This record gives sequence, structure tokens and C-alpha cells, in this order.
Amino acid sequence: MRKRKNQLQAWIEAARPKTLPASVSPVFLGCALAYADDALRIVPAALCLWVALLAQIASNFANDYFDFKKGADTEERLGPERAVASGWITPKAMLGGTFIALGLACLGGLFLCYLAGWELLFAGAAIALCVLAYSAGPFPLAYHGLGDVCVGVFYGVIPVCLTYYVQAAAFSPLSFPLSLALGFLSINILVVNNYRDCEQDRAAGKRTSIVRFGRAFGRWFYLANGVLAILFSLPLLLHTRWWILLLFVAFFSFFLSTWRALYRFQGRELNATLARSAGNVLLFTVLLAFALLCR
Repeated sequence: MRKRKNQLQAWIEAARPKTLPASVSPVFLGCALAYADDALRIVPAALCLWVALLAQIASNFANDYFDFKKGADTEERLGPERAVASGWITPKAMLGGTFIALGLACLGGLFLCYLAGWELLFAGAAIALCVLAYSAGPFPLAYHGLGDVCVGVFYGVIPVCLTYYVQAAAFSPLSFPLSLALGFLSINILVVNNYRDCEQDRAAGKRTSIVRFGRAFGRWFYLANGVLAILFSLPLLLHTRWWILLLFVAFFSFFLSTWRALYRFQGRELNATLARSAGNVLLFTVLLAFALLCR
């Protein structure tokens, strides 16, 4: 029997708060880079966080709505219950919420353009388009195995580099490799989600990378993303204090314990692994920021 939710609880759960570290982390890292270069500006940084959070919430709302419409969310769903599929929020209200959240994100983006340059409109348009194209449109990216690429770009490269740019009016040599490192690790949140839902996605015609290549691929993909995250952090780690490297060794050990959960658990048991994967992203970001400040 489905649990009842009041409207506030339903909208909070639809925003998927456990996954929001994926949008907070790149902004935090971009700010750490700016602070290390004496370029931190509070107002642009706050606006970047506003845009990142609302864009992810809009994406989560859109995913809730369109997965329900496409039949990907059913009563057999293994992940946390979805608001529309559970009847907590009507499809019409969820679609409206998607556009409200996206509109508020775009409003913050316009303020950023005013402060840092109207050329940012192109990045803003790409973000808004991806929010909708991820689950909707004639070629929904998540349904054609491109979700992993979207996460790497829009939860790694773009937010880290642009958060630094709007504060420093330039790009940091470190911003690109570190944004890739964070992007690779963020992909693992989606990997666990798709690994858990492989059979349901296949039945719904959602051809994620795990559906295409299998769960064995998913396990090694998860590990490869963690290794790549460390490798792309080396431009920073090779120029920081030696004892900080021990913290990253400890982090990687913790990461490996999360990875091994893919061999040990299945179905709803993997919901905790998904939450840990999101936590890994935030912890990794904090360690990178600490390494930046201790150079």
C-alpha cells in the first residue's frame, strides 16, 4: 500500500533531495577555485548555486512527469516512489512545477548574464534545453544511452568552469581537469540508478548504458569513473602537500567499498548505495577544495 503524503512532503520528495549534492558540489568546487585565486565574489557565487539547484530540481520534476507518461515508473519500481506515479501530485501540476522551477533557474541565469556577460546566454540555453531533452522530446537523451554524457557535462564541466568564470572573468587552468574529475564521479549516481532499474528500463524501452551493455559493464563503468576522477585530479594533487594525498587514498578506499555494493546488493537494497554515491561526490569535492586551499 502506497504511503500518503501531504503536498509539501510530496514536492520535497519529488525534488529528490538526496541527489542534490550533484548540483551543489560543482558550484562549491568552482567557488573554491575562485577563492584560491583571490577571485571569490559572493553574489555571482550565490546565483550559480541558485541556478544549479533549480535546474536540477526542474530536471527531477520533468523526469518524474515524463517517466510516468512513458511507462518507465510503475508499481514495480525499485527506487524511491515517484510523486506522479504514486498519485501524490497530478501530472498537470508536475509539468507546471517543472516549468516554474526552470523559469526561476532562467531568471537567476539572466542576473548572471547581467553581472558576467551576455555570452553566458548560450550556456544557459544549453542547460535549459538539456533539462527538458533529458526525458522529453522526440529524442529523449536518457532513453538513448546519453544520460551519462549529460551528467558529466552538466554536473561537472559546465557548472565548475562557469562558476569560476563568472567570478574571475577568466578560466582557471585547473578548472577543466577538476570539472572532468567531478563529472566522472557524478556519473556514478546515474550508474547506480540505472543498474538498479535495468529490467524495468528495458521493459519500458529506456535504453540506458546499463540496458545496452549489461550490469557487468555497469560495475566496471562505476569503478572506471572513480579511477578517472582521481587521474584528472592529479594536476592539483601533484602540487599539494603530501599528507593530503593520504586523505585521497582514504577516500578511494571508501569509494571501493561503495563500488563493491554493486556485487553484493540488488533491487531496493541499492537505494542506500545511490545515496552513498551522491555522498561520495560531496566528500570528493570537499577534499579537492581542501587541497586547493593547502597548496
